[in-house]
Amino acid sequence: MLQLHEGETITSFFLIKEREIKQAANGSDYANFKLERNLVMIPARLWDITNEQKKAFQRKTIVKVEGTVMTYREKLHLNIQRIRLATEEDQVNVSELISKKGVQREVLWQEFRLMMEEVDSQTLRSIIRQLFSNKGIRERMTTIPASKNYHHTYYAGLLDHIVHVTQSAMQLLPLYPNINKDIIIATCLTHEVGKTEVFTEAIAPEHSTAGELLGHIALSLELVQDAAKEAGIQRGNDELLALKHCIASQYGERSYGYGSTASPKTAEAIFFHHLKQMNATLQSFEVVQVTENEEWVYSPILKRKLFVNNDYGSKEG
Repeated sequence: MLQLHEGETITSFFLIKEREIKQAANGSDYANFKLERNLVMIPARLWDITNEQKKAFQRKTIVKVEGTVMTYREKLHLNIQRIRLATEEDQVNVSELISKKGVQREVLWQEFRLMMEEVDSQTLRSIIRQLFSNKGIRERMTTIPASKNYHHTYYAGLLDHIVHVTQSAMQLLPLYPNINKDIIIATCLTHEVGKTEVFTEAIAPEHSTAGELLGHIALSLELVQDAAKEAGIQRGNDELLALKHCIASQYGERSYGYGSTASPKTAEAIFFHHLKQMNATLQSFEVVQVTENEEWVYSPILKRKLFVNNDYGSKEG
């Protein structure tokens, strides 16, 4: 994981995630960038940017940067001395720059396919198979992040989140024998399928018009209902309704204002909400833990200070 220290010089490849052109007090133009490499987002600045550089260094381009780490308004940023576009000879893969180390899309997809077979209900299995037989859905779901800023924000992050939630559910379900296993696993696999229509792409995702206007829960419910219809399942089917309720209430109580369109009202919905929340929150914590050097770090996402030094017992006294 890339670590920043004031005064050091860094030379590496990055993806330009964001770019803003501004004007300095002397009238010259400069660029503010947000550079990404393996979960680390680095603010960077290029002074006296030329018109040619403005055309070359756009969002979603891969660049090789040499710069010095400096402190500006109590935050570290990179002051760029040299920058160029990556070339074929550099052999830099964009998916590698925006991936989390150890996350392998192909391995996760194989895990996902095996998990589909854990659903015994013919009704729910038909819905799942119908959904993921769609090549477009399958391609987007296995590449896009789970979110832009909150959790699993990397390449194939959505697939990683889904697989981890499902694995957790399969470990916990034996402790709760009265909960319907098929409803839970089907929910794990489909609860964020709507994000395949929310995000425009995997590299530098923005929200689509449908994503902005409807949100991923509404889109997930639409896709699940469409798949059920194509599979010949009646709209009022009890298992379909139970699945849709879990999707609709995944963010907990509706009054919390986090996005649920209904409060959890079944054992399966309550179980799934807490499972999803635990996975998303702990992954956000993990990102802070591996990217920061301080013991206490404020997380604007979780809106609290976090104690990220888990080396308990290493200090005496």
